[in-house]
Amino acid sequence: MPTPDNKTPSRLDNIAAAAKIYGARSFDNYAQIRSVAEAIRDGLCAWLDDGKQCVYLVPPQGPFTAQNYRSAAYSVSGKGFLPLEPISFGLAVNISGDGDYMRLVLTCRKEGDKMFIHLDEGRETDLNLPLQDNELANFFEGITTHLLHWFEGRVDQYDNGSYGNNDIGFDIQRVDE
Repeated sequence: MPTPDNKTPSRLDNIAAAAKIYGARSFDNYAQIRSVAEAIRDGLCAWLDDGKQCVYLVPPQGPFTAQNYRSAAYSVSGKGFLPLEPISFGLAVNISGDGDYMRLVLTCRKEGDKMFIHLDEGRETDLNLPLQDNELANFFEGITTHLLHWFEGRVDQYDNGSYGNNDIGFDIQRVDE
């Protein structure tokens, strides 16, 4: 397709135009997922204990402390050209009232006006965008149930002699606050 000066764009011009559109979509994807992640962090913390900070956004892998990692909490951090792909992040949830945190890894992908959230090895939930408080309350109830079942399941396995199943389990760490 000729340009206003009647010059046919080069192949490089065509690639650059496609990359520009890709870049805009990948930034939109990241911004929407980050917004959802921050809403989950803040809402889950209030859901669990409105009196103190008990949930942090942390990297989905590697060591972490009880702090919000901002952009470093996302799987696309440090990748240079922002990829257009599902994005993972960690939620460090206080599980003891002290310095014990369990990391839950959530992976989000946006499809139209829905955000699909996959929780660790568990289920996938879809939320409508923009987020609604009633949907988040159901999601938080699901996370709470997920955590309770994990602990109760491990205790039951121990009590009944079948706790040596070699699964990877959750990432639980004691961190100084």
